[in-house]
Amino acid sequence: MNKNIEIYSPEEDSYLLSETLEKEIKGLRNKDKIKFLDVGSGSGIQSETALNCGINQKNITLTDINNDAIKLLQNKFPKSKVIKSNLFAKISKNKTFDLIVFNPPYLPEDKREPLDSKVSTTGGKKGSEIINEFLRRAKNHLNENGEILILTSSLTKDINWQKGSYEYKKLLSKRKLFFEELYVWKLKVLRTK
Repeated sequence: MNKNIEIYSPEEDSYLLSETLEKEIKGLRNKDKIKFLDVGSGSGIQSETALNCGINQKNITLTDINNDAIKLLQNKFPKSKVIKSNLFAKISKNKTFDLIVFNPPYLPEDKREPLDSKVSTTGGKKGSEIINEFLRRAKNHLNENGEILILTSSLTKDINWQKGSYEYKKLLSKRKLFFEELYVWKLKVLRTK
């Protein structure tokens, strides 16, 4: 891994997801018992929001692929589990959560973009490759009534929403920016009885 990769600082996408997450958590009961997973945590803004909304720090798990982000997160969240992981690679196969949040790299590849920012922003050639891998694997880490909050962009092409795997997909919020529109979606897994 390139040692010059920076920690992703909160931008419009992070703030939109954080605002939406806050509204969602406020509507939940037994907040202190919620098992929370923050995938691609970066600076930890989503976990900070969860903590401020009443989720117990001991029930928060944070992941990132950036060593510097991992060190920062370990200092910010000393009672949480912080794991260096590419998506779910280092999360136990039988570990499940009530709420999984992901602000993924979602932009289509731009060969002119420097590597230090590309890792945080580029989701593949179409922008959806990392999202599609996340959606394929996330359903296996949700509790029975668990939910996913994920951010996407109008620039992201060919998202595979795993039709037949998720009970529903609901648009919770959106924000128009100069060159794109951001969306926050909520998904619930489809349970077979």
